[in-house]
Amino acid sequence: MPNARLKLVPPTEEYESQVMSYRTEMLESGDGFDGCAGLENVQSYGEWLKFEERLKKLYGGDYVPSEVYLAVRKSDGAVVGIMDYRLKLSDFLFKFGGNIGYCVRPSERRKGYAKEMLGLLLERCRETGAEKVLVCCDKENEASRKTIIGNGGVLENEVADTVGLTESAKKTGNGTIQRYWITL
Repeated sequence: MPNARLKLVPPTEEYESQVMSYRTEMLESGDGFDGCAGLENVQSYGEWLKFEERLKKLYGGDYVPSEVYLAVRKSDGAVVGIMDYRLKLSDFLFKFGGNIGYCVRPSERRKGYAKEMLGLLLERCRETGAEKVLVCCDKENEASRKTIIGNGGVLENEVADTVGLTESAKKTGNGTIQRYWITL
């Protein structure tokens, strides 16, 4: 991606303090941890880094392999976001979650980072041989919807959030998930 402000890197020990600070900021703001590989459920960076072991145990037969990336600003090495590329789709992910999850830390939002992050990850998806990916979002999340559409997302349909993923479902019990396909 020419003129990219960000780079995607796998999590390493170098980013421990930044990722844990990210976690604290997300918890304090009450935000969801979409694409963070269960960061909200761990107490230490070392525990978080054991993605496959921890998530296999949590999801059992519904576990799908994924790649986790930190979105790092090139100018100062700051972690501004986290992304998860799920290499295949379980029934649950096909209906509600998609191949890609992502979020930007609250203090770094409204700077165009989510769009750039998704664009960079789509390049990685192409490298794996994927022809299309599914990306889902809360119907009420205008920023996420614009990010997905800005990267070529085409709305397939909307499904009722029967599992409580969307903010509206968490508050009222009713929510809608939009399902977008991006052809690579």
